[in-house]
Amino acid sequence: MLNPLAQELNETLSGSVVEALISDLGKRIYFPNGIISQGGEAKKLGHVANATIGMTVLDGHPAILESVHKNAPGMKEAELVAYAPTAGLPAIRELWKTQIIKKNPDLANKTFSLPVLVPGLTAGISYIADLFLDEEKTLLAADPSWDNYALIAQARRNAGFKQFTLFKDGKFNLEAFEAAVKEEAKKGSVRVLLNFPQNPSGYSPSREEAKKICAILKEVAEGGTKVLAISDDAYFGLNYEDDIEPQSLFAYTSDLHENILAVKIDGPTKEDFVWGFRCGFITFASKALTDAQYTALLVKLMGVIRSSVSCSSTPPQNMMLKAYESGEIEAQKKAYRDMLEKRYKAVRNFVNTHKSDVLEPLPFNSGYFMSFNVKGKNAEDLRKKILNDYGVGTIQIDPHTLRVAFSSVEEHKIDEVYSIIYKAADEL
Repeated sequence: MLNPLAQELNETLSGSVVEALISDLGKRIYFPNGIISQGGEAKKLGHVANATIGMTVLDGHPAILESVHKNAPGMKEAELVAYAPTAGLPAIRELWKTQIIKKNPDLANKTFSLPVLVPGLTAGISYIADLFLDEEKTLLAADPSWDNYALIAQARRNAGFKQFTLFKDGKFNLEAFEAAVKEEAKKGSVRVLLNFPQNPSGYSPSREEAKKICAILKEVAEGGTKVLAISDDAYFGLNYEDDIEPQSLFAYTSDLHENILAVKIDGPTKEDFVWGFRCGFITFASKALTDAQYTALLVKLMGVIRSSVSCSSTPPQNMMLKAYESGEIEAQKKAYRDMLEKRYKAVRNFVNTHKSDVLEPLPFNSGYFMSFNVKGKNAEDLRKKILNDYGVGTIQIDPHTLRVAFSSVEEHKIDEVYSIIYKAADEL
C-alpha cells in the first residue's frame, strides 16, 4: 500500500506526462514530514531554541574544529560544516537557473522548474533512472555510450538498455535514431538519453541535426507517445567548431509538446572545472505541467535524494556561489576553454594527417574526448599494449571503441601520445 504522502503526489500528477512515464519506485517515493521538514519549520519559528537538527551548535553557529576551519579561513562555519537543504542551497539553485537561461537564451520566456542540486551528474542520471526506469521501462541511448548508463539502467534499475548506432558517414545517424525511437514508441512511451558533447566520442550535433532530432521526438509525441527526453549536458559549452548547435536540446524539448517531459542534467563539475566538487543539477520542463505538478515532481525527486544521500555537500555549493559572485569566473573559464580548444586542434591536425588500417577516428568536435573505432582488433588488447609497452593510458569503452581524453594531455605531448597510439595499433 502506498504511503498517503506518495498517493497525494501521485494524485497531483494524475493525467500528466509524468504519470505516464513514472517508474514503480517513482510512484512509491515521497518526501517525509520528518526531521528535514520539521527542522525547516523550527528554523523559521524556533526563536528560543532549535533542537531539531543533529549538529553541535556553539554560540549560535555550527561548531567547527580549528584544524578544519584553518584550511578555508575566508568561509563561515555554516558555509563549511552545516547541512544543506535536501534540494540544495536556495541561492545556488536560483543562480544556476539564471545561468541556464544565459547559456540558452531560447529558455528566457519558457517555463521550467527551479534546478535541484544533486551530488554530481552521475547521481542526477541515477535519480532520474529511479523515477522513470524499471523492469518494464527501457532507456534508449547512443552506441557508443558512457558505460555508466548501462550500469545504472540495467544493474541498478533492472531496466532494458537499448542503443542506436551514433554515426553514419561522419555525421549523427538520424536514420538509426528515428528507427530506434519509433520502435520503442510502439510500447506507448520512450525514454531517451542524449549526451552532447558526447562521451566517449566528443561529438555535438550541428544546428541542422539538432532540429531534426527534435523533429523526430515531436513527431512521435504528436502520435500520442509519451517521451522522456533527457539531456546529459555534462560538457556543455565546450564547442570547438562553428556549426555546432550552441544551445542544449533542453532549450527546444522543454516546450516541444505536451507529451514530452524534458530533463536537463548539468552542473559546474566539468563546465567550471571543479570535478571533485560532485555538484550537479536536475531541471524539468514540459509544455503542459502546472505549477502544482512541477512541485509534486520536485518533491518526489527530493524523496529520492533524501532516501539516498540525504543532501549534498555544503562547501562546494558555497564555494561556487562565491566564485560566481567574484565576477572573475567567466574570464578564467574562457582561458581554460581556449586551452582545451588548442588541444583539440592539435589532435584534429594529427588524425587528419595520419592514417591507420586499424584506427578510424569517430567524428569529434567538442568536449573532453575523442574515440577510435578499432577495426579488426580488440580495443582492450590495444589499450593494454599502449599502456604496457609505451606507458600511455587510454580507455576501452567496448570491444571496438578506444577513448582518448585529450583534456588530460598537455598540448606539447599530443603528437607524442598519438604517435604511440598509432604505432601500437600498427604493431598489434
